[in-house]
Amino acid sequence: MAEQHKEESVLEKISDKLHGRGGGSSSSSSDSDDDRSSATAAVKAKIYRLFGREKPVHSVLGGGKPADLFLWRNKRISGGVLAGATAIWLLFEVMDYHLLTLLCHCLILTLAILFLWSNATTFINKSPPNIPEVKIPEDLAVNVAHSLRYEINRGFATLREIGQGHDLKKFLIVIAGLWILSVLGSCCNFLTLFYIVFMVLYTVPVLYEKYEDKVDAFGEKAMVELKKYYAIFDEKCLSKIPKGPSKGKKLH
Repeated sequence: MAEQHKEESVLEKISDKLHGRGGGSSSSSSDSDDDRSSATAAVKAKIYRLFGREKPVHSVLGGGKPADLFLWRNKRISGGVLAGATAIWLLFEVMDYHLLTLLCHCLILTLAILFLWSNATTFINKSPPNIPEVKIPEDLAVNVAHSLRYEINRGFATLREIGQGHDLKKFLIVIAGLWILSVLGSCCNFLTLFYIVFMVLYTVPVLYEKYEDKVDAFGEKAMVELKKYYAIFDEKCLSKIPKGPSKGKKLH
């Protein structure tokens, strides 16, 4: 009996030690996990993102199907859209096809096929083609009109603010952007420019999402240099230019 009692006590001590070590290790592992999560959160907070971006690229592009399209989430659909845009550009720019001619030829071919098919069904005893009724929803048209109205009014307000001489930095940015557009417009027509913008939207976001850490690190260095040069330019040139009346002051 004494031997059995000793064996039981030894086993209880061993189990207590094991449970104690296991509990300590579990608590230490949970503490280490918490430390790691807080450390990673702190590191992510300190990481510089291009243009002060706080959301993922997918959310910045608006999310949903348009963002999936630009980020090549579905390669088959994105590739089909890219192939269609390239075919349209080749038709109009390389083959010198005109838009009105293309639309008329497509309508002629479609109407001829549907007309012949509808009349041929009476001879071959088959059902006529089911042509869907296409209508533009009123809500969609109203939402698009409201969005266009808001963007156009905001653009007019920005141009008015620049014309009044309130923001020199914004004035220089707009002038530089318009000058770049004028140079591009003299080199190519509107359709080619639109196709270039389309290709940029189709390639730059997906490449940036893939290499965003490297691009953000390079962008941080570039922004530091640009701010340095802008501070020098502001001190030597921009600060000496007289500014227009501010918004808060009334003109007498």
